[in-house]
Amino acid sequence: MNYFEYLLFIVSVVVLIATPGPVMILVASAGLKGGYKKALQTIFGTNFASLILIFISVLILKGFLTIDENYLKAIRVLGCLYIAYLGYSIIKEVIQAPHPTAIQTVSAQNGGFKKGFLVGISNPKDIIFFSAFFPQFISISPNINFSLSLLTVTWIVLDFLTLSLVYLFFRRLSQSSIYPKILGLCGALLVLIALYGLIETFI
Repeated sequence: MNYFEYLLFIVSVVVLIATPGPVMILVASAGLKGGYKKALQTIFGTNFASLILIFISVLILKGFLTIDENYLKAIRVLGCLYIAYLGYSIIKEVIQAPHPTAIQTVSAQNGGFKKGFLVGISNPKDIIFFSAFFPQFISISPNINFSLSLLTVTWIVLDFLTLSLVYLFFRRLSQSSIYPKILGLCGALLVLIALYGLIETFI
């Protein structure tokens, strides 16, 4: 087994997940609004989406599936539009709430498994990672099935741990009086990420 390549994979995954993106921001905002339970449900949703993307990547690697580039582009566009909608919804909620406690009460139902899954499955960053970057590490072991299994389990564990730490960090910020502004910033970042994704898709 090539431990150096495996270590590179671990570092790459942590950096990818911890880098501000729609999944990280959605988990953070869900935690700010609904507590750890809501953040956990969102993480499970994004994890499930990752498993599906990994499964599709494996099918492509083994020659069982081919995906036209136009289909991938369409998925990225729809994903960006959905992410922009989520960001807009958060900003609108922050603006319309009469006071901070109202934001928390109204927003407690946001996030969750379904939204986590939809953002994860349509996240352009994850689609590119699993279709282009993930396959580069299948040589960590001579046995391709073992490599794929190890990489998949490693991704899921690191995804869960990293996003949990993100939630805890943002939860500490939520104790301050500026937390509605933090929540609004999360929404604005989602919109900007979506716009950037659309620009990257068509350039």
